[in-house]
Amino acid sequence: MKSTTNQRPIAIWLFICCLAIFAMVLLGGVTRLTGSGLSMVKWEPITGVLPPMSTVEWDSVFQLYQQSPEYIKKNSHFNLEEFKSIFWFEYSHRILGRLIGVLFLIPMLFFIATRRVDRTLTPKLVAMFVLGGLQGLLGWYMVKSGLVSNPHVSQYRLTAHFGLAVLVYGYIFWVALGLFFKTEPSSSPGDIKQVLGYSQIISLLVFITLLSGGFVAGLKAGFAYNTFPLMNGQIIPDGIFRLTPLWANFFENIATVQFDHRVLATLLFFIIPIFWWRSKQFELTPRLRLGVHLLLGALLLQVALGISTLLLHVPIPLASAHQGGALLLFTASLFVLQQLTVSRA
Repeated sequence: MKSTTNQRPIAIWLFICCLAIFAMVLLGGVTRLTGSGLSMVKWEPITGVLPPMSTVEWDSVFQLYQQSPEYIKKNSHFNLEEFKSIFWFEYSHRILGRLIGVLFLIPMLFFIATRRVDRTLTPKLVAMFVLGGLQGLLGWYMVKSGLVSNPHVSQYRLTAHFGLAVLVYGYIFWVALGLFFKTEPSSSPGDIKQVLGYSQIISLLVFITLLSGGFVAGLKAGFAYNTFPLMNGQIIPDGIFRLTPLWANFFENIATVQFDHRVLATLLFFIIPIFWWRSKQFELTPRLRLGVHLLLGALLLQVALGISTLLLHVPIPLASAHQGGALLLFTASLFVLQQLTVSRA
């Protein structure tokens, strides 16, 4: 078994990959918010690295877009320069995805070839790479849903794409933490056991709230009910169960989707401070104590960003910051959970 010190270069590389995925999530959010996601109607995972370089190439790409439902039904007024303004966001998003693949694959092969990776870590790294490739496929599957008669990306596919990105990010971050930090056993294992369950619930609830945010984004539900704490003067808005079958309301009804997101966020607003207060009663390691404080801080920041984004009718900078804040909150929750898990061990 490799020592923690020898594993730290691998951990640092994995943390860098996490930062790249974090940037990818933010760029994906901006791409969606600017309506750029359907500007590239072809998927060329191997070729297509270089953007259009000449007027002839730009005209060819623009002609392809002009045949798409989005151009015909929504953007028929676009000229070439307006098309370029949305093209660059989607192009950058796809290129960054390729770069992340290279950033992961080459160091992974190097570490394995030089025998710096132990037998238990190798399958984890391979799984990360495979999941990253599946994420690219899922991204194109999502885009394809908007290249049919209705130029609207499926909220189901968008949420799946976002959710898998978060899971891959979380998995890499979790493994990197285990490689980077030495285990600091708690002097009171009973204390750890009492707060570990709370931490597990928080991480799961944060992830579910992230997924609900994906449905909010997919349905553009943030542009409705731009009041807080009430939804246009009501605690529970009218029509939240107007669709049939009943389950469809939770994924396809704008009022229900936004209401659910508010409820989940409100639960976190109460649960995390209770967890923070309760953890003060127990003897935790300094690193774990810092993580609990960071978790509370990330929550307060995210709540402020979420309310501001809603009240100001989803300005792109704030909406992007809100998405980034969600990932920060998830990161903080995983850090606390991982530290509790290893302390208990």
